[in-house]
Amino acid sequence: MEQKAPQSDVPTAGGEMLLEVRGLSKSYPGVQALADACFDLRRGEVHALVGENGAGKSTLARIISGVSRPDGGTMVLRGKPYAPATKHQAERMGVRMVMQELNLIGTLSVAENIFFDHLPHRLGLIDYNRLHTDAKAVMAEVALDDIDPARRVDTLGVARQQMVEIASALSRRCDLLILDEPTAALSDAETALLFEQIRRLKAGGAGIIYISHRLEEIQRLADRITVLRNGYLVATSAADGICLDKIVRLMVGREVKDLQRGGRREFTGVGLRVSGLCRGDLVRNVSLEVRRGEILGLAGLMGSGRTETLRAIFGADRPEKGSIFLHDSPRPARIRSPRDAVRQGIALLTEDRKQQGLLLPLSVRVNITLTNLLLVARLGWIRPAQECRTAERFARALAVRCASDRQRVVELSGGNQQKVVIAKWLFRNCDVLLFDEPTRGIDVGAKFEIYRLLGDLASQGKAVLVVSSDLKELLVLCDNIAVISAGRLVTVFERKDFSQDRILAAALSEYMGTTKISGQSPPGIVQ
Repeated sequence: MEQKAPQSDVPTAGGEMLLEVRGLSKSYPGVQALADACFDLRRGEVHALVGENGAGKSTLARIISGVSRPDGGTMVLRGKPYAPATKHQAERMGVRMVMQELNLIGTLSVAENIFFDHLPHRLGLIDYNRLHTDAKAVMAEVALDDIDPARRVDTLGVARQQMVEIASALSRRCDLLILDEPTAALSDAETALLFEQIRRLKAGGAGIIYISHRLEEIQRLADRITVLRNGYLVATSAADGICLDKIVRLMVGREVKDLQRGGRREFTGVGLRVSGLCRGDLVRNVSLEVRRGEILGLAGLMGSGRTETLRAIFGADRPEKGSIFLHDSPRPARIRSPRDAVRQGIALLTEDRKQQGLLLPLSVRVNITLTNLLLVARLGWIRPAQECRTAERFARALAVRCASDRQRVVELSGGNQQKVVIAKWLFRNCDVLLFDEPTRGIDVGAKFEIYRLLGDLASQGKAVLVVSSDLKELLVLCDNIAVISAGRLVTVFERKDFSQDRILAAALSEYMGTTKISGQSPPGIVQ
């Protein structure tokens, strides 16, 4: 039965027309990314764009923001013809975009990234006192006031870097703001802060184009919703006039049923055991166990140490102490680098696919087969036919939308890039899978496909450890959920004890000095 969408949290927009888009088209070799698209945005309105990965949402946003040039069509901004040749030109006209993929300069400070194109200066030199003062004011609006503005941005996690991007957009004149998957890496608290800033901009008469796969937050925030499919605009509706089920049907062109979880999976011994793992303040004496056939979720707040724990297990960061055991072995595994981890059957799907998970300039084919070249080579030489068959098989299994397996990964949408990362580890066929935000940037149809895929892998006897900022996702997907708070693994919840409130309380426990937690003590933890 279809459920009616809730009323929007913000009043229905009724301002004057800000942007009109007519007949936009854009194609890449072998792919029609956008075809005859028409779209409009009013002042004081949040207009959401939804669709599957590769539907054309980001392409439309990139054209409006001046990042890409259309093949055809026209745009009108504030009643005048609008055709920005560059992103900088669009920004001078008050059009700004926070892109799905981070666009920061890692070697510069947080403050320098926020004010990059209008650094305050005095007598020809950067005025760092003023820069840091101005940056602190902007950072406070998005809960970054606990960070030194002089800190290098590449020392921050993905979620904090995303908030720096948002702070940068909010620091300057903004009549039209485009947000492309802005909450994909954010916690609920950070998302609430972002929504507050959106409401502030809306009240000031700005128009917001909001792109997200999180349909519930779109219906809570947006005034209107436009659905794209395969590069074509298929529907536009008031947010309070369309139900969630209908949005999904319009997006994917078919019914998408919720994941029906089967009975309890059988566990067949230990796949991964971690004992007393330590690395600085973010990994503090972490002990956990993942059995073969089990999906163990790792919950916690942003910055709690979830990603750092996975990286330490994988050898990407060297732990200061602790041991890692594989497959019931009484002797600890020797893991000094990611190469050691992969050779011993451990895979890591990284939180940041762009920087750490893919070779963006190379093809889909190369990225998928790179993890196990011996299977597509003979006598030290790559066999192109075998490489092609392998890549096509895994790309087809994960429904990667690309012109061919020769297409460069950088040309794919973010969600399809994520599928390529997953495909490469499936090809490697590792026994222990560490998945950090596996459905980040993936549309609702593909998300359930990933859930089923992880369930199938567990049923094959794989040990699966999943980090997700979406607690509902962990509740659906996992057999058990371990909770990290301020670097400590404080408790493990069995499926029969799952409760969103209890898990959130556990995630906050080390920050609030709470000692009593309703759950099981993990190995090495005393309640």
